[in-house]
Amino acid sequence: MCLLTCAVALAAAQTAAARSVTDAAGRQVEVPDDPSRIVCLGPGCLRLLAFLEATNRVVGIERFEIAQKTGRPYRLAHPELLALPVIGPGGPKSINQEPDLEALLAVKPQVVFTSAMDGPVAQALQEKIGIPVVALSYGKFARYDPKVFDSLLLAGTILGLGERARAVADFLKDAEADVRARAAKGMARSGFRKPTVYVGGTGFRGTHGLGSTDNPYAPLDWLGADNLASRVTDDGHAFIDREQLLAFDPDVLFIDAAGLSLVADEAARQPEFLGALRAVRQGRTYVLYPFTNYLTNLDTIVVDAYAAGKVLYPEAFADVDAVQKADVVYTFLVGKPVYAQMAQDFGPLGQKPAFLGDCGKK
Repeated sequence: MCLLTCAVALAAAQTAAARSVTDAAGRQVEVPDDPSRIVCLGPGCLRLLAFLEATNRVVGIERFEIAQKTGRPYRLAHPELLALPVIGPGGPKSINQEPDLEALLAVKPQVVFTSAMDGPVAQALQEKIGIPVVALSYGKFARYDPKVFDSLLLAGTILGLGERARAVADFLKDAEADVRARAAKGMARSGFRKPTVYVGGTGFRGTHGLGSTDNPYAPLDWLGADNLASRVTDDGHAFIDREQLLAFDPDVLFIDAAGLSLVADEAARQPEFLGALRAVRQGRTYVLYPFTNYLTNLDTIVVDAYAAGKVLYPEAFADVDAVQKADVVYTFLVGKPVYAQMAQDFGPLGQKPAFLGDCGKK
């Protein structure tokens, strides 16, 4: 109790001379100028601070960031964060829940950033701990939503890193524009026929096999691809059965590496089923990296878009080396070229899965 009382008193003193900002929940929050001690709660929150090059100000992290080891480039780029004190469990089950208040107050943050937290919950937490709680947002859940740029700028403004926030937003917008322009050039070629495309193995509250798919799926959207999932959903995730996938019979099959091991299991159990797919028979099956992992890894969307672009429009993306592009993207956004670590976890980007080689053979 003494720790709680003293910490609240200290936090109140720290925020006495503050300025007001409007957070993503529409709340007016008084924050100190240029805070040097911050924490992040909730899915994707720490990623945005990594994009802003502000990890040196983070004084505590969620246990989920330590326990969940793959698929998040910001975590790979900043292993030093894993040595920080734990301030709560984190993870999907912690959305809209209080952190460990004693542990949070023990690290003496000046600002608590949070994502995926409703405004009333953020307000109640702020009143309880006496420290500014600023809600950030990625927009629509598990999507590439430009509203995330508003939260980047908000956090950047609070931290005195507005210029960096704008640079990150410009980098992502320029990448999308480049991918879209290349795709348009590819589609404009004489005689071009747009292939049908299916992406399976996408994550949704866990890992799933080939029947798990998404529309929209940002890399395919940027590329103007004919995403077959659009036939069954226009609002995010869907599960389809074997018969539907066989009816789709896509020209190109992408496997989201989140579900790669499960697809491999399916190939071992049902080789005739996968071998009946034209994309498998013709060797037009490729692996993309998972970008839905503790909300949206915006950097990996860019990486996947260029890799898929080389498959769908090879002439328009001929000058792009997908591996080199991946490290350019990761270096700019999270500070280190972490492609090699991603490849260690998921295999080479754009690989043709070897386990599909014998599918359909008698």
